Amino acid sequence: MIVGNVLIPVADLDEAIAFYGLPVKFRDGDRFAALNGGGVTVALAGPAEHVTASAAPSFKVDSVRRSVPDLVARGAEVVREPEDGPHETRAVLRDPSGNVFVLYSPL
Repeated sequence: MIVGNVLIPVADLDEAIAFYGLPVKFRDGDRFAALNGGGVTVALAGPAEHVTASAAPSFKVDSVRRSVPDLVARGAEVVREPEDGPHETRAVLRDPSGNVFVLYSPL
């Protein structure tokens, strides 16, 4: 598991891109934009891609479907079951302290 990005749900992608002022690495219309944050990607999720209500770290794993049961056994709670998005499989979990995080693996 590695930190893939910090996911930030936003109301308006154009406005958020202008606000953060970071170079755009990738954009998928009004759904999603990956910004170059130096050592970490800042992932802006437009309304169609809101998987969390607030900013959350996203961890890239080899397989979301295999990782979720392992993390649940270690005390995580599933907030959103694994699902296929337009570019990745993802799931949302809560750690034992109550913090929300996202797991993803590219399709």
